[in-house]
Amino acid sequence: MPVRNITILGSTGSVGISTLDVVARHPDRYQVIALTANKSIGKMLEQCRTFRPLYAVMLDLDSAENLRTEVNKNGIETEVLSGVKSLEKVASLPEIDVVMAAIVGAAGIRPTFSAALAGKYVLLANKETLVMAGHIFMNVVKENHATLLPIDSEHNAIFQSLPRGFTGNHSKDGVRRILLTASGGPFRETSLADMKRVTPEQACNHPNWVMGQKISVDSATMMNKGLELIEAHWLFDAAPEQIQVVIHPQSIIHSMVEYIDGSVLAQLGNPDMRTPIAHALAYPDRIESGVEPLDIFKVAQLDFESPDFSKFPCLRLAYKALALGGSAPAILNAANEVAVEAFLKSQIPFTAIPKMIEQVMEVIKPKDIFTLEDILIVDNLAREAAYERINSEGIDF
Repeated sequence: MPVRNITILGSTGSVGISTLDVVARHPDRYQVIALTANKSIGKMLEQCRTFRPLYAVMLDLDSAENLRTEVNKNGIETEVLSGVKSLEKVASLPEIDVVMAAIVGAAGIRPTFSAALAGKYVLLANKETLVMAGHIFMNVVKENHATLLPIDSEHNAIFQSLPRGFTGNHSKDGVRRILLTASGGPFRETSLADMKRVTPEQACNHPNWVMGQKISVDSATMMNKGLELIEAHWLFDAAPEQIQVVIHPQSIIHSMVEYIDGSVLAQLGNPDMRTPIAHALAYPDRIESGVEPLDIFKVAQLDFESPDFSKFPCLRLAYKALALGGSAPAILNAANEVAVEAFLKSQIPFTAIPKMIEQVMEVIKPKDIFTLEDILIVDNLAREAAYERINSEGIDF
């Protein structure tokens, strides 16, 4: 099998680090060509020292200058670049076969689009690309003959549980609905009154998964599942009523597909992102991921619950945004990013996150979108509205 050249967008985040762990186990299969990050100079330097990529891109200009100095000092022959244009460049280089799109937030949209436009094999871990620009991105993938494989453990599980070659025709393939599992996060059993006193440290302490701060908070509010709901709509051409969120605290079943004959197919495994990463990297083959085998006797019990929309209104807001369509999911996402940032800075309480999102969704009315620029304009408007609420006195959260 020929060596596949890889760009990892967001290599210093949790998904990027897990990707490099899998890649390092198969030096005969994969060659790292480019790594990117925002400001994590120390981690990037170590990755450059280990993997010797041709390019290292830092989104932040000052961080790029500092990294360039360190790379030269260490005698590493890696070219250091900076800015969004450089992210787009390394995502679309002619020699690149695979692009892992793992930049968290709206910052990952442009380079992910570049990879699709260049017809690459895109491993999608960036939720915002589909949440904010779903139909535009899916059209770009199709028109440019790119290959798209989901990295979120839930969507990867759905992909594995659907028929090989599934094209979105649910009736033809006998698919009744998708069962999208959620752990319920760290506050599944916490009272609403106690949730008002939640700290950033508590919100970032997920019971099953090791993730970055933003995604951890999203899991705690269940906005993460709301974003995944919107993603599933675009990935699998599923209507909102065909996607059922299921609380599954053990995070062993990563999602399921129910068929019209009564069958329910599920993908199980230990909660470790290296499993979906290895699956997507090698598809349709299977490779060693480094994940411990699942001991079903140790697990012993699997529990399931319906989601509590009153306790986790972010999930309700995501269903609403998906039903509204157009720019509504982009508004939802932008307001959430600002709200989570404010919570992590202790500017607003935990329970203010959904309140702020709902207020922004009421102020910024959804409209039809046709281009990526349309999306970025709406994203900026929603962020401005969210920041206004944080900085205004008298706003009741």
